[in-house]
Amino acid sequence: MLTVIAAMGANAQVKKAPNFTLPDAQGKMVSLNSLRGNWVVLDFWGSWCGWCIKGIPQMKENYAELGSKVKFVGIAFGDDKQTWLGALKKYQLPWINLWENPEIDRKNSVVTLYGVSGFPTKMIINPDGYIVNTTVGEDPEFYEILKALIK
Repeated sequence: MLTVIAAMGANAQVKKAPNFTLPDAQGKMVSLNSLRGNWVVLDFWGSWCGWCIKGIPQMKENYAELGSKVKFVGIAFGDDKQTWLGALKKYQLPWINLWENPEIDRKNSVVTLYGVSGFPTKMIINPDGYIVNTTVGEDPEFYEILKALIK
């Protein structure tokens, strides 16, 4: 099932994106706050998610086109560290990639903090730190929404 929640109008309800800090592949801790002032795409995914993997080529195309205007951030969920590192290598993901330890208490999870209900879920955060779009499922229209927002 595909759900698109777009907050593009003047009266739309938007929510401040909660800060989080997660490790990248080199073990460096990266916080969302460190990306403030930029457009950010959060991509909640897992190597076990067929639709997530199916969407990688389109995300790569859009990263190549928009990477100078938007920070793309993959947040892996449900993979052990070795599986996640193997997926990064296998799929050659060029954007910021962060890992959430699947053994963390779910109530403290970034996935819970963001209310992720399915995978993949992509969120667009504006430079002021507000979530202005959430797309659950793999939908090519997500990138059209992104392009319209960053103009």
